[in-house]
Amino acid sequence: MFALLRTTLAALCLPLILPCSAQAATGETPEAAATSQPDAVQRQPLAERSQADALALERHVPAAEQQMLQAGSDNFLALWKPANSGEPKGALIILAGAGETADWPKTVGPLRRKFPDAGWHSLSLSLPDLLADSPQARVETPAAPSQPVTPGQSAPVKDTPDDANASVEKATAAENDVSETTPAAQGPGLDDKTDAERIFARLDAAVAYAQQHNARTVALLGNGSGAYWAARYLSERQPAQIQKLVMVAAQTPAQAELGLDALAPTLKVATADFFYTNQLQARRAAELRLQASKRIKDNQYRQIGLTAMPGNNAAEQEQLFRRVRGWLSPENTD
Repeated sequence: MFALLRTTLAALCLPLILPCSAQAATGETPEAAATSQPDAVQRQPLAERSQADALALERHVPAAEQQMLQAGSDNFLALWKPANSGEPKGALIILAGAGETADWPKTVGPLRRKFPDAGWHSLSLSLPDLLADSPQARVETPAAPSQPVTPGQSAPVKDTPDDANASVEKATAAENDVSETTPAAQGPGLDDKTDAERIFARLDAAVAYAQQHNARTVALLGNGSGAYWAARYLSERQPAQIQKLVMVAAQTPAQAELGLDALAPTLKVATADFFYTNQLQARRAAELRLQASKRIKDNQYRQIGLTAMPGNNAAEQEQLFRRVRGWLSPENTD
């Protein structure tokens, strides 16, 4: 009878003893076990939007038109179409705007497909994801850990400085010192410079590729914000290989320190500024660029007005193609 009771009592106490034994074996207290958390699962960084767009282009653009180019340590997809002529007139490099692909259905795609029939090579490329446009993380200094208070003991009394205002000033100054040294508080200047270097590397690679195909003339066309980056590339790098710049519906990025009205009229290459006259905001921005060009002697800047045709995209793109082709090759004007 007593043996049966001892066996039953041991069986009942065993579930209570095992957790304590496991904690003793790991050296972990019950409080620590309650507060411990599993290691965070590391997630793979998301691919850039431009990389996802490039993968989509690879699926629907003919493989013969796809060309992988090297820009520094980065590879990027460009779309190449050779001129349908035994004597090509030149190469047109098309830089898409922010949020656009190398085969964007407005301006970029239609022009890259139409110009080979006009005797021009076409090479279109997109911008990388811009750091200046990405949201900046707010950097905060971590709070100091609180002192634990044992039961029956009053909380420690904080020393109050004689001059509270002086303490506030010191704390504010220290906070400012920290914020000035954090990357997020350095403003868009650093990101803007990094973006420019990446974009310029892509354009360098595009120009080098165009020259491999015996292009007598290399023209650069920028659409939307791509026009800003094309103008800035010519202003800062001044590549001798590019003879002409075409800007279509030009836009200055919000984070840019220097606007197109200051950039475009000062370029050393022939520049054509195509804008839509029946779009109020575009017309006002074009007026500022035109006024700035009049203040510069012997500039090579010219404006060409277009008519936007809502609901008739095919006619609008044909109008753009004919006007751009006429400016690049005046002898072929209809």
